[in-house]
Amino acid sequence: MKTANEILRIFNDYLDHLPYDRKPQSLYEPIRYELSLGGKRIRPSLMMMAYNLYADDVEHILPQACALETYHNHTLLHDDLMDRASVRRGKPTVHVKWDDNTAILSGDAMLLVACKRMLQCEARLMPQVQNLFVETAIEICEGQQYDMDFETRQDVTEEEYIEMIRLKTSVLLACATKMGAILASAPEEDAQNLYKFGEQMGLAFQLQDDYLDVYGDPKVFGKAIGGDILCNKKTYMLINAFNRADDRQREELNRWIGAEQPVPEEKIKAVTAIYNEIGIAELAQQKIEHYFAESRKYLDRVGVSAEKKQELIAYTNRMMNRQY
Repeated sequence: MKTANEILRIFNDYLDHLPYDRKPQSLYEPIRYELSLGGKRIRPSLMMMAYNLYADDVEHILPQACALETYHNHTLLHDDLMDRASVRRGKPTVHVKWDDNTAILSGDAMLLVACKRMLQCEARLMPQVQNLFVETAIEICEGQQYDMDFETRQDVTEEEYIEMIRLKTSVLLACATKMGAILASAPEEDAQNLYKFGEQMGLAFQLQDDYLDVYGDPKVFGKAIGGDILCNKKTYMLINAFNRADDRQREELNRWIGAEQPVPEEKIKAVTAIYNEIGIAELAQQKIEHYFAESRKYLDRVGVSAEKKQELIAYTNRMMNRQY
């Protein structure tokens, strides 16, 4: 069994040395640039660790692991364009460094490059690999559309939000873990349990991101606190604050959300104070713990030894900032 650090090193070395020989260079250079911006490489790491539960030659699935990371970064490239974001991981986004048309076209090419890499698998596995990858990509588009729709709605329910983040975020982690199992020819029951493990972990991971945006340490979190509050983003935190607020609290929340040019620090402080009054932090932590515990139930059902699962457990503990 390889450690997560060994897997990450193998993957990054492969990604860094990928050739981009096709022309025109102006189409492919933004793809290389987007992938060079770094990141935690969570999805390829999960795929390779899931594969490693059944097979030792993790290098064998590097094209598919790279496909998943390429696809993930394709979604980020287009998200940045849709959100008009100017910075990604401390560097200019593609539409800023080049232009909008380049971001659209290179993003489209990036998706197709990901598909081509994903299908560099054994012919007997291709139907399963193709179906899982395409279905996941469709679901992520559905999640993104829900997220956009929520921007103009004030009646988003907790259930709708959970379904949105399941589609937008969780299914790609689920795809990673199940894809690793498929490529290793694991039993179908194990593959499905690994899918559910990744899905539930993804829900916990996104809810933790919501929580940390309000209550995290900026030095640890890696970005300024309160961005979701400033953008009036429909998060688990805000939805439940509205659902549980009394008349005074709801009126104040509406006032801050409707404010045209609020002082950022004042808005963050005021909305966070309402969260504190309602107990939103504790509610979010309970929900995170619920999905984290559910993910472990599915991993426990996977039919390999506990010893083989230890590296995957340790990795997801670190993802969730767990100390055990």
